[in-house]
Amino acid sequence: MRESRRLSLNADGHETAAWIYGGDEQERPLLMIHGFRGDHHGMDLIAGEIRDRPVIVPDLPGFGETLPLENGLGLQSYVDFLSALVAEVVRTGGRAPIVLGHSFGSILVSHLAAQQPEATPELILINPITTPALEGSARFATALTRAYYRLGAKLPQRAGRALLSSPVIVRVMSEVMATTDDPGLRSYIHDQHAKYFSAFSDRASLAEAFDTSVSHTVTEVADALTMPTLVIAGDSDAIAPIDATRSFAADLRDPSFVELVGVGHLVHYERSEAAASAIADFVRSRA
Repeated sequence: MRESRRLSLNADGHETAAWIYGGDEQERPLLMIHGFRGDHHGMDLIAGEIRDRPVIVPDLPGFGETLPLENGLGLQSYVDFLSALVAEVVRTGGRAPIVLGHSFGSILVSHLAAQQPEATPELILINPITTPALEGSARFATALTRAYYRLGAKLPQRAGRALLSSPVIVRVMSEVMATTDDPGLRSYIHDQHAKYFSAFSDRASLAEAFDTSVSHTVTEVADALTMPTLVIAGDSDAIAPIDATRSFAADLRDPSFVELVGVGHLVHYERSEAAASAIADFVRSRA
């Protein structure tokens, strides 16, 4: 695994744990935003493949080593946080970052880009959330999962934390999302989820972040995403179905679309080299 260095970024007063992978500091850095219940570890494989520029991977508020935001973990709170984080990266490094989001992170960065296109002159989305979780066939599974998070928040502390961090439930989630047949890679994915999927700050903020994750999509702001946008998706993604993602990408003003065959929602684990190659090509085309 490529080495990274921990740093603390001040996002408008909110101390943010982040990890930086070294690279040519004359090049614009990549700022990678992880998905729901993850932390910076989820982006390790892709970040480790990109060596021509610095890569910065923060823990989102409420996850890993970054505390929740004082004004909650709603969509606008996260967008305001990311805006401040981008400004801090510019202040400390002198160059505007290229912003990337995976899954839940794709929702956050796309809404940031829609509201502040000057902060995101280009955009990279991996496994973007393109379909509403509260509609269609997914709504029943979403309702069940929402009840799980709300129950975890309402139970007494010890019981609630045990439910939300249950190794059995985490393993089931991991099994459902993994598509690879490679036993070594599959074992690595399960190990990563076992170690880091329960690194959330507290039960209430986890439930609020979940509500945010299922209440919004990237398609809500598709018309406002006028900047060059790279979309990387797996054709077997059960969380973000490929047909909806193809339509989303086709409707963008300036899209680059990479569809990876035989992979689902865990492109960042299962096809990290291909994703990193697509990112490098996209970034070079923007130089």
